[in-house]
Amino acid sequence: MCAGVRSAEAQLLHRPPGLGAGDVVRRLPAVQAQDVTSAYLAFRARSATLRVADVEAAWQAGEIVRTWGPRGTLHFVHAEDLPWLHALTRRDTGTLRRLRQEGVTGDDLLPLIVRALAGQGPLTKAELEERLAGRARGQGVVHLVALAAFHGLAVLAPPRGGKPTYVHAGDWLGAPVRPEPDRERALAELARRYRRAHRPSEPEDLAAWSGLALGEARTAWRLSAAPEAGPAATEAAPVRLVPAFDEFLLGWRSRDPVVPAAHAREVFPGGGILRPVVLAGGVAVGVWERRGAQATVRPFGSLPPEALAEEIADVRRFLG
Repeated sequence: MCAGVRSAEAQLLHRPPGLGAGDVVRRLPAVQAQDVTSAYLAFRARSATLRVADVEAAWQAGEIVRTWGPRGTLHFVHAEDLPWLHALTRRDTGTLRRLRQEGVTGDDLLPLIVRALAGQGPLTKAELEERLAGRARGQGVVHLVALAAFHGLAVLAPPRGGKPTYVHAGDWLGAPVRPEPDRERALAELARRYRRAHRPSEPEDLAAWSGLALGEARTAWRLSAAPEAGPAATEAAPVRLVPAFDEFLLGWRSRDPVVPAAHAREVFPGGGILRPVVLAGGVAVGVWERRGAQATVRPFGSLPPEALAEEIADVRRFLG
């Protein structure tokens, strides 16, 4: 990564007024959404007025979409950005391998899942299992949905009864997702959006964030115009409680500029866990956890008590 401190402003952590959920997603330009509640809290860290109900409403309305995106992981993406992002991040090699591991085989897998989804509205995994009549169970069902998503034919709808739901993209969005046919145009847009939200950064950072091969990331970099220079985060950058897997930590190749080496194990204890962190001056100064709408902070040292209290209160405000 380039020398310097990551820009909290580029990441919207100064919480500019007037941004809706869709605006936040477009500016980042995607919000990791493996865990839905953590994804919701990423919006809170970037808006003083959004509530969880506003993010849910944008999802329900199809303005933002939960689907497989950068690095093949689930993200919230703006519906208008799906064509170019889908063109670059869709891949089915891993999905087909996982289907075989789950014992889901046959040359009719795509029409099988499309028939199960089409015209049904959002379905839980259990409901899809029933419609698939024994052809897939458990994670095999999810990987079938991922196969349909690769072809632009499935996305994730809001949970029902705490369970994820899956829906035909044409039913939810009005039409299947059509990938941008001009790959260079898609690459240029990806790099332009990425560079605006990730300052400073280099092609290696884009490759790590997107899952693109480094050669393609460099091509994208060349095709895009450099964003206007903006102020980097400094000691004056705000105190923020950011959720697990926040873009501010995952958006670059290295987390070293954000997480002090002395506290790395507290943030990354292993097993793929990335704890929610307290940021101050653009650097992790503690970790925190949530139980319901109550946040508990475990600082690495002293923290400004007023700013911290405001953030804890704002978590309660957001979750309602």
